[in-house]
Amino acid sequence: MGSEKRSTLNKELLFLILQFCNDEGYKKTAHMLEQESGCCFDMVFFEDLVLNGKWNMVEEYLSGFTSINDNKYSTKIYFEIRKLNFLEALDNNDRAKALDILRKDLKVFAEENEELFREMTQLLTLDNLREHELLSTYEDAESSRKILMSELKKLIELNPIFHGKLKFPVINSQRLRRLINQSLNWQHIQCKYPQPNPDIETLFEDHVCQWPQNHLLMQSTDNLLQDASLPVFPSGWFSGPSTVTHAVSGEDICISGPISSDNIGDCHAMPQKSLLGAEYEVTSTVIHPGRNHSPESSVSDELPITSMNNGMPERIEPINNTNLPKTVAKILTELSSPMSMDFHPEEQTFLLVGTNVGDIGLWDVNSGVKMLSRNFTVWNVGACTMVFKAAMMKDPCMSVNRVAWSPNGSFFGVAYSKHIVQLYSYHGGTDVQQKLEIDAHVGGVNDLAFATPSKQHLVITGGDDKLIKVWDVITGEQMHNLEGHEASVYSLLPHCKDGIHFIFSTSVDGKIKAWLYDNMGARVHMDAPGLACTTMAYSADNTRLFSCGTNKNGESFLVEWNESEGDAKRTYQGLCKNSSAVVQFSPIKEKFLAAADDHVFKIWDMDKVEHLTTINVGDLPANPHIRFNKDGTLLAVIANQNKIKILATADGLQLLNASPTVFVDFSTDVSDAPRKHVINPSSSVANSGEADDCHVSTNFDKERIKDVKNKIIDKSNNNSDVSKIIQISMPSQCKSLLLSVYGEADKISRLIYTNAGNAILALASNATHLLWKWPRNDLNLSGKATTDVPPQLWQPKSGPQRMINDITGITPEEAVPFFALSKNESYLLSTSGGRISLFNMLTFKIMMNFMPPPPAATSLAFHPQDNNIVAVGMTDSTILIYNVRVDKVKSKLKGHSGRVTGLAFSTSMNLLVSSGADAQIFTWNLDGWGNCKSKLLQFPNERIPVMGSNTMVQFHQDQVHFIVVHETQLSIYEAKELECVHQWVPEDSTRISQATFSCDSQMVYACFVDGKVAIFGASDLELKCQILPTSYIPPSARSNAYPHAIAAHPQKPTQFAVGLTDGAIIVLEPHKPGVSWYLAEYESVTARSCLVQDD
Repeated sequence: MGSEKRSTLNKELLFLILQFCNDEGYKKTAHMLEQESGCCFDMVFFEDLVLNGKWNMVEEYLSGFTSINDNKYSTKIYFEIRKLNFLEALDNNDRAKALDILRKDLKVFAEENEELFREMTQLLTLDNLREHELLSTYEDAESSRKILMSELKKLIELNPIFHGKLKFPVINSQRLRRLINQSLNWQHIQCKYPQPNPDIETLFEDHVCQWPQNHLLMQSTDNLLQDASLPVFPSGWFSGPSTVTHAVSGEDICISGPISSDNIGDCHAMPQKSLLGAEYEVTSTVIHPGRNHSPESSVSDELPITSMNNGMPERIEPINNTNLPKTVAKILTELSSPMSMDFHPEEQTFLLVGTNVGDIGLWDVNSGVKMLSRNFTVWNVGACTMVFKAAMMKDPCMSVNRVAWSPNGSFFGVAYSKHIVQLYSYHGGTDVQQKLEIDAHVGGVNDLAFATPSKQHLVITGGDDKLIKVWDVITGEQMHNLEGHEASVYSLLPHCKDGIHFIFSTSVDGKIKAWLYDNMGARVHMDAPGLACTTMAYSADNTRLFSCGTNKNGESFLVEWNESEGDAKRTYQGLCKNSSAVVQFSPIKEKFLAAADDHVFKIWDMDKVEHLTTINVGDLPANPHIRFNKDGTLLAVIANQNKIKILATADGLQLLNASPTVFVDFSTDVSDAPRKHVINPSSSVANSGEADDCHVSTNFDKERIKDVKNKIIDKSNNNSDVSKIIQISMPSQCKSLLLSVYGEADKISRLIYTNAGNAILALASNATHLLWKWPRNDLNLSGKATTDVPPQLWQPKSGPQRMINDITGITPEEAVPFFALSKNESYLLSTSGGRISLFNMLTFKIMMNFMPPPPAATSLAFHPQDNNIVAVGMTDSTILIYNVRVDKVKSKLKGHSGRVTGLAFSTSMNLLVSSGADAQIFTWNLDGWGNCKSKLLQFPNERIPVMGSNTMVQFHQDQVHFIVVHETQLSIYEAKELECVHQWVPEDSTRISQATFSCDSQMVYACFVDGKVAIFGASDLELKCQILPTSYIPPSARSNAYPHAIAAHPQKPTQFAVGLTDGAIIVLEPHKPGVSWYLAEYESVTARSCLVQDD
């Protein structure tokens, strides 16, 4: 055991030396030590070498940790590095270098894969390496190195040789200096004649105080130790009598003899100043998890009944889970990505939101209605600086960095990503008035906050220009200019204590300062724990100060501060150690802390460092923005896909008039149009307890689902709770764009948007693909699909001009055309009844054909985590799990009794859902491809489907529910138990052609053979809007043309496209930008006289 301890301590000594080298700027020395010792792999340094193409240094650094033959991961790492070096040489036409790399570096891999080595040899014969099919998408060295680095990171993390070496341990700053200080202090204590302020001349020998020769009288040591001029040891360095001390010897780290308690008692008379002088003084006193600290914090952590607060015992109340926001009560959906939020301080269900395109909106969370919306515009361009105007000319995009209410809610401010702050006055409801526009900072305005010292309304701003400015809200006059930060100001916290008003500020370099409302400079200077980019907040009773931040290494620190000492009092455990962004946090009244970390919420009791509980609501980014209302009963969190999830405590649910099992998903996006078009806005809330079980969690209330299922039959006539349905019947009531092809047209069988949202891909019944791309120009700055600018029918400059499926010997009427686009949009799988074709989307070339009929493929789906794995539904009722790369069927799934026409994957549920012409639904487990459950579609009112009718499936954004589209019905199913939770059936015999979720899964778009398009609320399949063919199908279309295919834009919830039976494609959007289909303001009387349904 002694040798193991020495080995561990030796390793820790290496880390201390590495920390010292990095702190002193000896970077090359540090990397040489990392390589030679193999103790820590610096991924940032390695990435820099790769991205700069320093291949020799890459391999040299890597060799300190692993060699080619250590394991399969190491072999793959070396191969990928050398392969890209080879390709770059070819791309630079340096064939001599490429040949040298092939012979010396790549030949070692030839034995394992002769075919691959042969292909690489053949590349030497090509004039352009992109002529090779697999390299057609090769762009340039820079982008290829980025792709390589992404792959290398995964391989290194999977490689067991690197386990425990990828993360530098958390060490107090200047730890080596502190150990030396402690050693010198200890040596000074042992001096026979200790002198005040000793002169340390060397570290090579032990320190000994020499008694002055001119002293004639000896003084006792006792008198010296009581001399007030002598230094005093910081009491926090010792939490109790220690029995061991560590000293550095010439060879190893060993354990010396015991320290007597008498000596330790004497140490308390030593000075706080370091013996090495102020230059070497250790100021960081950050408390780190897993270590013993002061007795005060130890008592607080260990006693279950009482805790110590400022030395006084207090009772710890039992934790009540109803005080924590664990229920997703509402979901709001913005048209663009939310960036910042703030609840009104008085109207605690009013939520202010700012987005990444500069828009702001005010939501009433209780009803789920967006009460007002403002698009970004500069109010007074003439008053702005030339610097701002130049920045806007260069890049007109504007994002909201921060929105905030004033303490009494009478004002709110918006800080933007360029220069501008806009202030509004708020008078209740939707009464919002423009107040002030300030060209506040050069660069971004990163934070703003309101304060009222001396009852004067002030707004404080901090920006990229390292300045903090204080403005009068009423007059717009700049009151103070606070200079002192050496990096961009990140956050602000105004506060008042004991009648003194001050401002805390943090910067991105991890510095914290405190200011008074004057121009005299910062009064307090502190380092944030770990030099992290930090935000600060007080508890609701304003007695306790907390901060949370993340440094550039991804380490996060959540701490409570000791304000009187200016250091960390308590460091909370449980935060992720490799965060990709700054972790956001918030106190919950006077009891708890919440932080959004690693896609979940983590909760702490303020009095305990241990992590209390985790709340997982699903579909969150890694480090989402969060905001509590004033009472801590509602929590807003920014989720993926432009969503804002509202979590509630038990009191919060009462505030929202919702039950604990309710999950209501609101996508309504109301602009400033007159509110008369909001039709019964509260009806969906009142009905949500009956019809909506779409909780993100998989813990479903089975009894409630059964109740809904029983009510489905009673609701088969689709009597809606909403008394009116918007009907669009004229072209002026919506925006549409016709895409047509010159020459003979054919029915559009399948339609899809590309993942980037800038193109539409169609498959016609004659097996031809059509790709329409929108250009990026002055009329369309985003380059996204829009009805305002016509797209271009895109074709490659050389090679085939169309992607055409194999239909040899196929009768088109009997075929079921289908295609699937890979996630990276590089490849297209498609079939029209013949062989399946794999197309290169860049060149339109067929890379391979496979699976000739019979049986024929009727549905396709890429595995979401592996583009090489494809699920293929067949006419013989089987599903083949096929590996494209090795041309092999991995598994054959049997269960259907008719052709399989629908496939959809859910990664969160680890399921594949299939549907077919037999009107059955199956679920299959992705691990072993075994059958989980099956269910026959329900047909209310004894409606018998047409034999052989195709059935399609698509997952909701929550990956838990999916929609089933059959010509007789639309149904929402829960995937785990295959329970039908909602169903809609046409009142007449009109057949459904196709249907799809909107990109945010808040609406369902469905097209019918009579030419209508219907829009449903996805939460309950309630019919909201009908678009008649007279409003969008042009008069020139064939008389019997109707929409046969439909697709939703991947980023714009209100845009969709339909493909007609005459070969035309039509893109549709609401009449006004930013307006929902449900609530659009229409010009004609026809639109205002909405259809009325009987109950």
